[in-house]
Amino acid sequence: MALDTASPNDMNAILAKQKAAHLRDGIPSAEQRVEWLDRAIDLLVTHRTALSEAMNADFGHRSIDQSDFTDIAGSIGALKFAKKNLKKWMKPEKRSAEFPLNLFGAKARIHHQPKGVIGVISPWNFPVNLTFTPLAGVFAAGNRAMIKPSEFTEQTSELMKKLFADYYSEEEVAVVTGGPDVGAAFSGLAFDHIIFTGATSIAHHVMRAAADNLVPLTLELGGKSPVILGESADLDKAAKRIMAGKTLNAGQICLAPDYAFVPKDKTKDFVRAATSAVETMFPSGLKDNNDYTSVVNQRHFDRLQSYLEDAKSKGAEIVEINPKDEHFDQQPHHKIPPTIIVDPTDDMKVMQDEIFGPILPIKSYTSTQDAVGYVNAHARPLGLYYFGEDASERDYVLNNTTSGGVTVNDVLFHVAQEDLPFGGVGPSGMGSYHGVDGFREFSHRKSVYTQVGADLLAMVRPPYGEKYRKQVQGRIKK
Repeated sequence: MALDTASPNDMNAILAKQKAAHLRDGIPSAEQRVEWLDRAIDLLVTHRTALSEAMNADFGHRSIDQSDFTDIAGSIGALKFAKKNLKKWMKPEKRSAEFPLNLFGAKARIHHQPKGVIGVISPWNFPVNLTFTPLAGVFAAGNRAMIKPSEFTEQTSELMKKLFADYYSEEEVAVVTGGPDVGAAFSGLAFDHIIFTGATSIAHHVMRAAADNLVPLTLELGGKSPVILGESADLDKAAKRIMAGKTLNAGQICLAPDYAFVPKDKTKDFVRAATSAVETMFPSGLKDNNDYTSVVNQRHFDRLQSYLEDAKSKGAEIVEINPKDEHFDQQPHHKIPPTIIVDPTDDMKVMQDEIFGPILPIKSYTSTQDAVGYVNAHARPLGLYYFGEDASERDYVLNNTTSGGVTVNDVLFHVAQEDLPFGGVGPSGMGSYHGVDGFREFSHRKSVYTQVGADLLAMVRPPYGEKYRKQVQGRIKK
């Protein structure tokens, strides 16, 4: 099935229509915003099976149970949270007026005003969740949306295009599909805000294109999210949780644990515990297991294989976790068994690129300071994970590293908290969304000051006199 691509003229016409509707209809009421959210929830509930089957087809194989949890239920949770709280979020935020005017009735407020039309560029790894979760904040803030989903998940993108057209008018939500050329043109449209989720390398192009119209951006990127296992960590429990995060969606997650620091004397024990964790999750094997997802396409399969070949050629110890000793060179999809690379060197590709697959390098370390120093010597990651019960060590790691977010004693879970902002820092992104932070991200926070009725400020207007100078002098002091 070929994507029905949109032309730049088509996209500009849709954007103009949405902007005109935004001006014509004015700021949407809370009831209108709830209706938009309810339609999205209904779309997901009604068409969950079709969406999960489309994702399965796009990946070659993707666990239906996983899709139901991560993409369908996860999206509904975000939409319901916004629906529950948006009236509270919409209320003007009180601020303090300057003394002494506040004593005479001056008021300072922040009004949250819809920005207008939000461009949503969503990726292939969670194609439904990373389209609908941003929409929770977009709709709650009273905006309209144009969506450009990934061409890698073609069937899912085409299905979403059809479903959005069934549930929303083109003035409210529109989906445009196509490849890199469409994505480039989409990034250059004069939106009121763009949220892009994807690779850091592509974000450079999105940001340059948005700059022509000075469009503000939220960039949710990725990077090499590290794990630090402290000496006090429960090794078996940590291995179970790390490998669950590394095998979910076959590691194709922007927040997947990318590499792990393990105490030097526990390296072999961690490998055994990780192997046991995978065997427990996939007792019947991996190749034909419906719970284990495929790498999305040949290009990414080849990329991941090249990491393993490069590491092997440079002398790395590679541990393939393959409980049933299956042959993955004969399969209908692109599955790769979870693989651990023990003590890789920094010249290996697997330590230079974001892995985005079920490969986990582990690095032995002797001191927490060394592990923290290594993290700080590299680009700031989207996530960081600490395992352990030593509060002083935990605080040292958290206080001396900078990452988009942190989960302690697990991986990934900070992104599942709707009341926490989600976003990166530096190369892993800018801006944040989820919950109230998404509402604020997609709102213009307009300052509104109401002056007192009495003309108390007459003395600050010319002609300046002694009373004025005394007042100013009173403010110029330590």
